[in-house]
Amino acid sequence: MRKPPAKVEVTAKDVLSTGVVFCPNPKMPVWSHHPRVFIDVVTAGEGACPYCSTVYALKPGEVVHSH
Repeated sequence: MRKPPAKVEVTAKDVLSTGVVFCPNPKMPVWSHHPRVFIDVVTAGEGACPYCSTVYALKPGEVVHSH
């Protein structure tokens, strides 16, 4: 049976100015690293990594302001 993908809640401070976060994130163990990818979390409120399936979602109530 497959384990469900990990879900990481991010705050507005975690989101880069372009509206993305990157994976692997700094809290992931080194053995699980893959090439860095940028995931849009602003458009839909969440996005999934194409390598490890980790889902990144804005915490409820978080508002991201563009610069």
